[in-house]
Amino acid sequence: MAEFTMELNEEQREVRDWLHGFAADVIRPAAAEWDEREETPWPVIQEAAKVGIYSLDFYAQQYFDPTGLGIPMAMEELFWGDAGIALSIVGTGLAAVGVLANGTEEQIGTWIPQMYGDAGDVKVAAFCSSEPDAGSDVASMRTRAVYDEAKDEWVLNGTKTWATNGGIANVHVVVAVVDAELGSKGHASFIVPPNTPGLSQGQKFKKHGIRASHTAEVVLEDVRVPGSCLLGGKEKLDERLARARERAKAGGERVKNAAMATFEASRPAVGAMAVGTARAAYEVALEYAKTREQFGRPIIDNQGVAFQLADMRTSVDAARLLVWRASWMAINGKPFTAAEGSQSKLFASETAKKVTAQALQILGGNGYTREYPVERMHRDAAIYTIFEGTSEIQRLVIARTVSGMSIR
Repeated sequence: MAEFTMELNEEQREVRDWLHGFAADVIRPAAAEWDEREETPWPVIQEAAKVGIYSLDFYAQQYFDPTGLGIPMAMEELFWGDAGIALSIVGTGLAAVGVLANGTEEQIGTWIPQMYGDAGDVKVAAFCSSEPDAGSDVASMRTRAVYDEAKDEWVLNGTKTWATNGGIANVHVVVAVVDAELGSKGHASFIVPPNTPGLSQGQKFKKHGIRASHTAEVVLEDVRVPGSCLLGGKEKLDERLARARERAKAGGERVKNAAMATFEASRPAVGAMAVGTARAAYEVALEYAKTREQFGRPIIDNQGVAFQLADMRTSVDAARLLVWRASWMAINGKPFTAAEGSQSKLFASETAKKVTAQALQILGGNGYTREYPVERMHRDAAIYTIFEGTSEIQRLVIARTVSGMSIR
């Protein structure tokens, strides 16, 4: 087990500096354009693939970093560059985590490479969980998966929403209900291979922020996938459902479902994204306050501005500490006895919203214009308290964990 430390080793520092250079030289110059276009920045993703950032190998190296700091460090630097473009680069990772969390070794080896493609033919993947009537309330999920035993196929029907890369993905990972009587415990995850008939893109959303990231509905109409596309396999699913039924009869304990396993694994990473955006806004505000003069002196000479910047820096550093702690705990198999993963996501998300708002305020009228990036950062930051579990859901998870009570 790796000791917890806030000091990056030499290799990690090299990776951090490499990512920071890519974010500064490639992502930032393109950020305003792709935000305005509201389109997937394929040329930037391709550049990331050429240098090895958008690849299975890079993702795996960071994911299996024994200190747990590889992924949060990478997310912070990329999202420091721009949240929309960075999400287009890392969005495939959520689908990959879905396979890593629930799949067999054979499924991991088969499908994750197809999610990324290669530098000459870049692909993306989508994780499809939320539905029009089932976001945080995963128990209300309506998408159904029915097993056709004669053909050893699963038939999927339903509509997913808020899917990053939904409809444009090469591989879709879809969470569906296999036993409605078990509520959220009766869910399973499925791979929908490329060009599978019956899967189509529904509405593409025009968003407040992260506009360079493609977000859309995914419609499933009699989508047939081989039995081998059930993540974890049918034997494992049958055993899990049997245990859930027994516990339900006994009024028993909660059982993790497929979507929650993915979200729990990714929450600290989302927190790191928020830290990157917050840090970027803080840095812009700090530099502006040191160079902008009013009444013959830099505005940072005023305590009203200086104290805000002090609070902003403190919050950003505190958020990073929570994210790194949760990431270290996760890689070392330490249980989240106080919902540390949700703590990190909650605090970092709220910090990003607050710090970007403070940055915009420090820049005054300039901050409200698109001539300065804090306007975009402020819009982008709003998503962190919403996706992959709202701040309210994080508070609910934390409260239930620390109290042991079924708080509603």
